[in-house]
Amino acid sequence: MNSENPSLPRLALIAAVAANGTIGRDGGLPWHLPQDLQYFKARTSGHRIIMGRRTWESFPRPLPRREHVVISSQALALPEGVHLVRGLDEALCLPFAENGAMAADMVFVIGGSQVYRAALPLATDLFLTEIGAEVEGDTRFPDWDRTAFVEVAREAHAAPLADGVAAVPFAFVHYRRR
Repeated sequence: MNSENPSLPRLALIAAVAANGTIGRDGGLPWHLPQDLQYFKARTSGHRIIMGRRTWESFPRPLPRREHVVISSQALALPEGVHLVRGLDEALCLPFAENGAMAADMVFVIGGSQVYRAALPLATDLFLTEIGAEVEGDTRFPDWDRTAFVEVAREAHAAPLADGVAAVPFAFVHYRRR
């Protein structure tokens, strides 16, 4: 639970971020990193995920074993069970189902950059895949105050970001707000 307000869940941002802050290109990920997709799935399964409209539209269908909340000022036709809200405040105030189908201890913000920017001041945790390469892109993770967080876990790896290219280092890093 959130130490600032124990009745609220912890708010975590989860993203893969290149060394230059890139998180996206042309509405998708600018790399193919299966380990990161597995990490994302392991962290977010069984939890509520909050995203902006463009992030929602980048998925072919809802992700299994997650409760989806889409932030948009536009009316959207969404599948049953996907919540549409106008802003982050509304997303954070949605009640959890009584049946306990989703864990209520942590909610994940999964993008895009505007939603990350709005959520960052409220975030209790950051789960970042830090990619040790600069990558071209048109979407960036917001700058953040590293002194406001402490690193609590790091798992280093290396893999190519696309077929036929050299491996680059990357790490799954969990930061918690001080």
